[in-house]
Amino acid sequence: MIDRLSEIMITYEITATVQAELIESYENYMIDRHIPHLMETGCFATAIFSRNNARYRIRYEAHDREALSRYLKEHASRLRDDFADHFPTGIELSRDTWDVLTAFYSE
Repeated sequence: MIDRLSEIMITYEITATVQAELIESYENYMIDRHIPHLMETGCFATAIFSRNNARYRIRYEAHDREALSRYLKEHASRLRDDFADHFPTGIELSRDTWDVLTAFYSE
């Protein structure tokens, strides 16, 4: 059986290119600190952290645009500052926002 997504969601996606000497500390920081702190904001339902060599993608799913706006207004600056304190150089970031049209799930 295939189940379709029944509510509109927003994907907030960050792509990071990490210098080789920072990979281990970056992964540890993201898994142990940054992603858990971001999820504690209550603005996102899920986070998926993926890697392809030294490129990383973090996909956060917000229930709606208001939740994403709340994150950007109330929390993003603090979390970005903490990230910059830990990694002042050596990581290139890009951010994108996507409207999820639909999603399909299998059993």
